[in-house]
Amino acid sequence: MTANADKNAVRMHAKRLGRELAMQFLFQHGFSEETDLQKEWEKFFEQAIVEHDLKENRFARKGKEYAQELLKGIFAKIADVDAVINENTKKWDFTRMALVDLNILRVATYEMLFVPEVPPVVSINEAVEIARDYSGEKAGNFINGVLNGIKDSLDRPAREAVDKL
Repeated sequence: MTANADKNAVRMHAKRLGRELAMQFLFQHGFSEETDLQKEWEKFFEQAIVEHDLKENRFARKGKEYAQELLKGIFAKIADVDAVINENTKKWDFTRMALVDLNILRVATYEMLFVPEVPPVVSINEAVEIARDYSGEKAGNFINGVLNGIKDSLDRPAREAVDKL
């Protein structure tokens, strides 16, 4: 469940859980002094099990796997991802951006650039919803604007998955 979601709300899908876990890990990692990413991830996921009331089932396993896939890619391509974000936030000082908003942008930007099976509009919609849950309505609008700029610069269909980028 998301930070502000009702426990009785309709259950999210595993990729949405993965996106939230990736964003939360990136946020926490920004404050961490841990040098071993795997150890940091394991500790983080133990906390996430409680926070998200995750059970040992396919949903949690798939969400965790997708988060790990995203994080592996984001850490490998962080300079590229941040450069694209920075190019699309010309009126906003990249270094002064709220860390939660930056990490939501990182997850969505990575998906749009490097995950061909996810249409860019899906990445944008998910990021906006996550921003509204974790940051606020204005953050959702800001993130929507930045990500739409990125989407418009892509050389791929906005509403379709592709085989390869």
